[in-house]
Parts: sequence; C-alpha cells; structure tokens
Amino acid sequence: MTPTDVKRKQLWRTRIAVSAFFFLTGLCFSSWGSRVADIQLKLGLDEAGLGLILLAIPAGSALSLPIAGWLINRQGSSRILSAACLLYALLLPLIGLSASILLLVIALFFFGFVGNIGNIAVNTQAVSVEQLFGKTIMSSFHAIWSLAGLAGASIGNLMVNLHLQPMNHFMIIALAAIVIWATNAHATVKTHTPVKGKQPFFVKPDKTLIGLGIIAFCCMISEGTMYDWSTVYFARAIEAPPGLVPLGFQAFTLATTTGRFTGDWLAHRYGINKILTVSGILTASGLLMSALFPHIITAVIGFFLVGLGVSAVIPLVYSEAGRSKTMSPSMALAAVTTLGFFGFLLGPPLIGFIAHASGLRTSFAVVAVMGLMITVLARRKNVA
Repeated sequence: MTPTDVKRKQLWRTRIAVSAFFFLTGLCFSSWGSRVADIQLKLGLDEAGLGLILLAIPAGSALSLPIAGWLINRQGSSRILSAACLLYALLLPLIGLSASILLLVIALFFFGFVGNIGNIAVNTQAVSVEQLFGKTIMSSFHAIWSLAGLAGASIGNLMVNLHLQPMNHFMIIALAAIVIWATNAHATVKTHTPVKGKQPFFVKPDKTLIGLGIIAFCCMISEGTMYDWSTVYFARAIEAPPGLVPLGFQAFTLATTTGRFTGDWLAHRYGINKILTVSGILTASGLLMSALFPHIITAVIGFFLVGLGVSAVIPLVYSEAGRSKTMSPSMALAAVTTLGFFGFLLGPPLIGFIAHASGLRTSFAVVAVMGLMITVLARRKNVA
C-alpha cells in the first residue's frame, strides 16, 4: 500500500467517524421524539402542559449557544464532541426514568444543552473534514443525521408495538450510542489546536456571517413549520382520512434525506450560490402549492418540494460559515446557529398565531415568503 493509499484510507476513516457521530446524535434525538406521547400519558399531561415542558429542550439549547463556540475554542472540537455525545447518550435513559414533571424538565433541559454543544462540535469537525478532502461534503453528513432520524423513528415504532417502556427503549439506544462513541472517538480530527488565554463568549459576526445566519433563520422557520404543522395541516386544512394524515410529513422527510445525499454533488457542480437560490424557490413553491391547492396529491407534492428546498440549505450555510476569514469555525458556526435557532423557535408559534387569525392556508402562504428570502439573500454576492 502506497503512502497515498494510506492517507486516503485515513481520510475516509475520519469521515466515517464524524458521520458516525452525526448518526449518534440523530438517533438519540429521534428516539426521544418517538416516545413523547408515551411519556405524556405516563405523567398525565394535557397538550398545554406538554407544550410548556417541551420548551425545556430549546431553552437548554439556547443557553448553550454562547458557550459552545467558546468551549470548543478552548478545548478543541474533538474533545468536546466526545464528551457531549457520551453525555447525550447517557441523558436519554434519565428522560425515561423521570417520574415527575420537574425531573423531566431538568432532564430535557440538559438534553437540549448538551445536544446543541454536540451539534456545533460535530459540525466543526465536519468543516475540518471538508478542508482535508478539499471539497464540499457537509450535506452528506447531514444526510446521515436524517437517516438516523428515520431509523430512530422506525425503532421507536417497533418498541411501541412491542409494548416496551420508554426507559427500556432508551437504555437500548444509549448502549448502541455508547458503542458508536467508543469505536469512533479516536478517529475524529485532532489537528485543531485549542485556543489558549482569555476568549470572549461573544464575537460580533461580520456582514457575511449575518447574511448566512438570516438564510438559516428563513430556512429553519420553513423546516420547523413542516416538523410541527404538517400533520395538523393534513388533518384540518385538507381534511385527509386519518390513515393519510402522516403522508405529507413522510414526503417531506423523504425529500429532505434525498436532497442531502445529492446536495454535495450539486453544490460542487453548480456552486453553493445557485443551489441556495434554487432551494429558496423550491421551498416557496412547495408552501404556496400546498396553500393554494389544499388537496392530498398537491399537498404531498408541495411538501416534497419543501423538503428538497430546505434539505441542503443548513449544510451549505454551515460549510460557508466554517470557512470564515474573521472567526474560528466553532465561533462562526455558533453565530450562524444562533440566528437560525430563533427561526426554529419562532416559526411554529408564528404559524399558530396566523392560523388562529386567518387559517392554516394563510399561515403557510406567509411562510413561503421565507423561502423567497433565501433566494434573495443567496443572490447577494456578500452572502454566499
């Protein structure tokens, strides 16, 4: 085996290791999501109470945002990724063990806190792997996360049908995650030199990073709308039969996963700017189609277009942010993630307020504007 072959093998081992951590985080998150209804039943929560409790995860994530970049700068992304993912896996059984609302809120808060630190660390690692490969491959990493989400949801459905308690289910997933962690932690990128000395928690991002953050914001509003309102839209606006209510969300998820697997190839061939421009058009078109033609077939097609539209936006934005000339990759990612995160938080409530005032179809049409904003911003030279 030649030195070139050895180097190529090492590069691919590193890429596989980072992909494994994307899979680990996606598997843990989707496993929790697959058992929310069971935990709601266990604690006797109504919808309003559950909604308040679920705010613990974004609250933890929000608090970690200014800390994550600073911490990774100090300790290095490899070390922080390893610690965060191990804790993330161990927190999952604690959620299943929570016998009271207070304990559940505490567990979910730290689940969100640790999970977001792991998210920024693993994306920082992905930026480092991109640099080693010399090309854009961020979208493929996020595709692995999407695949893990599908796997976690499928396993969760199996566990429900087997009448396995969430605690036992989460213990199995945690053990699998620990195996993934143990077999891949040593192979992540170690070339990053931790920054020593005093480092600020917050550094003002430059104009380019702010532009990328606004694109992330618009995308996350659109994506959050699909995650939280797609089944409601099918049930109420379209009045689909119960068996067809999940169809729109399934179409969206399939398109998102497919789009992420092809995103790197498309970005390499046509350029990030063009892909972001088309992504915004697809997102807006899908949302408008669903709003203007509220029928099962047109809505499924519309949701599929939205999935294709949002699929590559966040990976490509992260890839661009990681190449910032004014900030370290971890700080740049934290800045962009912060802006995008507010979109994920504001999107679902915004839909609810507009839907209450004017109907779900109107709210989906309003969110379509966010898709158009992605296109407008992507066409500006100082953004992408």
